[in-house]
Amino acid sequence: MKQTPVVYLGATEFLDIDHESVRAFTAAAIGDASTDRDKAKRLFAAVRDQIWYDPYTVSEDPAHYRASFVLEAGRAYCVPKAVLLTAVCRAARIPALLGFADVRNHLQTETLRVLMGGTDLFVYHGYSHLYIDGRWLKATPAFNTELCARFGVPPVDFDGDRDALLHAFTADGAQHMEYVRQRGVFDDLPLNAILTELRHTYGPLTLKGTHGTADAFTDTPTNHTQPDRISRGPRSSLETR
Repeated sequence: MKQTPVVYLGATEFLDIDHESVRAFTAAAIGDASTDRDKAKRLFAAVRDQIWYDPYTVSEDPAHYRASFVLEAGRAYCVPKAVLLTAVCRAARIPALLGFADVRNHLQTETLRVLMGGTDLFVYHGYSHLYIDGRWLKATPAFNTELCARFGVPPVDFDGDRDALLHAFTADGAQHMEYVRQRGVFDDLPLNAILTELRHTYGPLTLKGTHGTADAFTDTPTNHTQPDRISRGPRSSLETR
């Protein structure tokens, strides 16, 4: 990157870091942390666990990808969650960018598999690219801790010193995640490119979501539905984008 990291501290269309809710969330998560490393660790954990991961929230509405909206909704898939983490890090004066990669995953529910047309390739998985102590680190806050426990996958932890990417294996040694293509890093969300690729790869159904679906992704502690069974086939998936 030729530009200096300070360039990556400003507000953008989707990283609305000056929104009152974004500022309040940032301050509450940071608490008494004083170093960028400690601030980033706390912000990562707050975004990971306070925003429920829901792969059925894919939307074509740009407003649904702004950091302030993600906070209001309280649930999102990996791209909006990465937007939120990137935004709150900027709000904390930590230079941050958005990163994307195509991944293969080997855990999913039957409902999600059908929605994705049976493929285990998930395009434009989102993560944050954070500048801490002179180095750029990757951190993906996608899966909240409770959801990880349901799938037998250890939660991703970020220590502010090493990349925090999705695990290659589950707790019992089964294959979980494979990064197959990097899509690059961006100052703001390349939403049009993402939506175009989603339509091309999965068709229009994915962008309409599956609201009201009852499975392991959507059965939150406040719900009382019977979740769809978790599939552990050789060509299945937990992560969506």
